Amino acid sequence: MHFGVFLEFPRRAEGTYQDAFDASFALVDAAERLGVESVWLAEYHFNPGRVLSSPIMIATAIAARTERIRIGLAVQCLPLGHPVRLAEEAATLDQLSGGRLEYGVGRGTFPNVHEGFNTPFAESRGRFDESLEIIKRAWTEESFTFEGEYYQCRDLCVEPKPRQTPHPPIRVGITSAESFPIIGSMGYPILINPSRVFTFPELAGHIAEYRRAWREAGHNGEPEVGLRVPVYVAETVERAYADPREGAEFMAQRLGLRVASYATYGGTTGDWQSQGDKILGMDYDDWLRDKVAYGTPEMVADRLRQLQEELALTQIIYEIDLGNHLPYDLQMNSLRLFNEEVVPRFS
Repeated sequence: MHFGVFLEFPRRAEGTYQDAFDASFALVDAAERLGVESVWLAEYHFNPGRVLSSPIMIATAIAARTERIRIGLAVQCLPLGHPVRLAEEAATLDQLSGGRLEYGVGRGTFPNVHEGFNTPFAESRGRFDESLEIIKRAWTEESFTFEGEYYQCRDLCVEPKPRQTPHPPIRVGITSAESFPIIGSMGYPILINPSRVFTFPELAGHIAEYRRAWREAGHNGEPEVGLRVPVYVAETVERAYADPREGAEFMAQRLGLRVASYATYGGTTGDWQSQGDKILGMDYDDWLRDKVAYGTPEMVADRLRQLQEELALTQIIYEIDLGNHLPYDLQMNSLRLFNEEVVPRFS
């Protein structure tokens, strides 16, 4: 089992932008000291309270202040940028970090983000597929030509190439049911963010579809499955229950309303109204049962081992501040307890 920490670089209502960067970089520094295997960064746009709009730049800053920890993107939204530029920037990061980049990619979840970059959400699947092919070719071929519906490249020689050969590990983020067999047939490892659509018990069937599509497409090796899991570890059951409650309830309310607001939006797939209603209908105890891993070190280890066995996980990316309400000292304590008392139980 591989473990990595997921950070959102939140800005508190009373805090400055500098506060947001300083606090999150302090968590990165602590993760490096504690021996955390990897740190993962999202990509957020037009999202008040989060400053992670340029994950490549933040990842480069992390590379400069660390020596060992691997640096993951979870995920870079490919339809929002030109794939040649994305390939150049990611390859540069891989060189500057000494080959520590983990390249997670996705389409992006919410339509308003695509509109903000003048790329229709309905085109996101096609743009994603073309972008990923261009990036891989830019990394592995001396020069290449590509003729697609959205992008055209003629005799391009992209420099630099990545440090890792043939290229950094690529993982594809999944937030919707229909993506599991699609990505399985493409043969990529997956990173699942279940918050919008899934409870943990609902994932087993979808992961089985992913694995079936992988085998039917004839890919070699075993498929890799990573799961993003909100985690909070405390010394007592009471603190593990009470400390993260405000943030979890805030996040659930905000997420449910946002999802439901796209119920009639063109170009989306799935029933966003029912998904939003489902989120809004869950109380805190429902989240504790079906969507998070909160507890003492022993409780969290048992919970994650259960998920590992039921879902055949190979990676867990743990989010330490769901809802962005936890005081900094509690985040740091949870990070320490997780790495000192939970991770060793998986050795």
